[in-house]
Amino acid sequence: MLTGAAEANSHSQTLDSSNNGIMTSYEAMNLDLKGTDLVVRSACETGLGEVKAGEGVYGLQRAFLVAGAEAIIMSLWKVDDEPTQQLMNHFYANWVKTNDRPKAFKQAQQQLMANEKFKVPLYWGAFVMMED
Repeated sequence: MLTGAAEANSHSQTLDSSNNGIMTSYEAMNLDLKGTDLVVRSACETGLGEVKAGEGVYGLQRAFLVAGAEAIIMSLWKVDDEPTQQLMNHFYANWVKTNDRPKAFKQAQQQLMANEKFKVPLYWGAFVMMED
């Protein structure tokens, strides 16, 4: 959900509106993301999709790849703000240093794991990186 999503439930806007604050897979798939290195979706459960028989999991992650993004970081369960912020800060700092997305992401998870407060997978394991 994006800006304006709260109004989508009101009578002034419907889900069919192109500016209702709710991004569908169809809308994401039709974006032009060619040349986009990374889409980060760090909110809760952003990697979940709908399972369809014979078709696998469909969701925004697949749509962003179809639109041209090279990689996506997303979460598989509810995440806390503090460890998420630390993970993302570590990731971007590592990526700038190494210019290697997967390596920077793995290092960021290890750095969060090294913090006694966020040692358990609940905090760092929610996030996955999917590459095209």
